[in-house]
Amino acid sequence: MEVFVYGTLTDSDRAAALLDTFAYHGETVLDGLHRVKGAYPTLAPDGRTRGRILRTPDIDVLDEYEGVERGLYARVSVPFTDAAIDHDDAAARGDTAIDSRKLAVYVGDPDALDVVGVSWPGPGSFRERVERYVREEEVCVRRE
Repeated sequence: MEVFVYGTLTDSDRAAALLDTFAYHGETVLDGLHRVKGAYPTLAPDGRTRGRILRTPDIDVLDEYEGVERGLYARVSVPFTDAAIDHDDAAARGDTAIDSRKLAVYVGDPDALDVVGVSWPGPGSFRERVERYVREEEVCVRRE
């Protein structure tokens, strides 16, 4: 699986201590979400975040590390593209599909992580609000 990483897992020593098999595949930018610093880094609506693509078959290990079952982070899918996207031009053409390739992204629940000043719009669970935001705001990962 391919994962956009933006925190501790951008460090190859940290990834090697955690994962049996992994490789990095380039520097990327996550458009539509910005990094929020804290005891545990997370993402919030708007902005952009620099990161890397991490490829590993050890997704269960990453889920455990990120505390997915404990409700600390949600793993969501985000479209990936190799080219910069002009969203206004794409919308004018009626093009809603950015790319069929998806990357996993871990987004921390600000309530569970005690992050102040971050909110995700709309009703539903944290994961549902993040997924809706990613879809409606056309959040994507692209090559830098």
